[in-house]
Amino acid sequence: MSGKFISLMEKIGADIKLAWSDVVKYLPAAASLAGILFPAQVATISGVVNSVDLIQQAVATVEQKFAAMGAATGTGPQKLAQVISIVGPSVTELLTKEGLTYNSTQINNIINAVVAVLNVNQVAAA
Repeated sequence: MSGKFISLMEKIGADIKLAWSDVVKYLPAAASLAGILFPAQVATISGVVNSVDLIQQAVATVEQKFAAMGAATGTGPQKLAQVISIVGPSVTELLTKEGLTYNSTQINNIINAVVAVLNVNQVAAA
C-alpha cells in the first residue's frame, strides 16, 4: 500500500468496475452522517437516516456513471443536478414525515453537505 490517501469520491470514481457492494462499504454509516447533519433531530432520526442513505447511494451511483463516461472531474453541477432529480422528492417526503420542512434550496444544501463529507472522507489508495 502506498500510504497515500484519496477522498472517498475519488475512490468511487477511480474504478468504475467496482461492484455496488464494494462501493457501499466505503460509505459512512448513514446514522453517523445523519447525526452530524441533523444534530437536533437525532431522537427522530429514522427518516433522516433514510434520507442520508438515499443521498449517499445516489451520489455514488452518479459518480460511477460519470466516471464510466470519462467525465469524473469538472462535472460537479451536472452530477448535483442528477442527484437532486433522483432523490430530491424522496428526501423531501422522508424529512416531512419527520416533521422537518425544507425548501428545494435547503434540500440542495443537504445534498451538498453529504457530498462534502464524502469528499473529505479518506480511504487508503489501492
